[in-house]
Amino acid sequence: MAETGPRTGFYPGTFDPVTTGHLDIVERAARLVDRLIVGVAENSGKQPLMSLDERITCVTEETRPIAERTGSQISVIGFGNLLVEEARSRGASVIVRGLRVVTDFDYEVQMFGMNHHLAPDIETVFLMATERGQYISSRLVKEVARLGGDITSFVPPFTRQRIMARLGT
Repeated sequence: MAETGPRTGFYPGTFDPVTTGHLDIVERAARLVDRLIVGVAENSGKQPLMSLDERITCVTEETRPIAERTGSQISVIGFGNLLVEEARSRGASVIVRGLRVVTDFDYEVQMFGMNHHLAPDIETVFLMATERGQYISSRLVKEVARLGGDITSFVPPFTRQRIMARLGT
């Protein structure tokens, strides 16, 4: 049998902000691959609350304990090009995607089809959100924060501080 290198997974997202649901997917995905790259997408079309650098900082800070706890190799990078091209350039053979609800599934089926057409050598793995994370979305977290609600249970402390500072509260 031929020697193969470490299996690398690529978990892309905007992570504006990174939520406890995202971190659950990171931890579970890290158990499936030898190396996990979390790709923070520029995605200016979504008009992010935080800059790309701030989001990378938050994801790096929040994934560090997961890497320490699990012994996993997790790195965080920013990217602005085609997902499959970035995954390929980083040596990833697996794209990890999280699914929360049925509406996610409709979008993800389309993305899977396009990515598979463009890069049939890169597999996509879907991880279902746990029960406690199914209703958490970055968009709703930002909305609750903007309206003065408590987001403590949706985002980790470092990220919460960054969001609140950004909103001036």
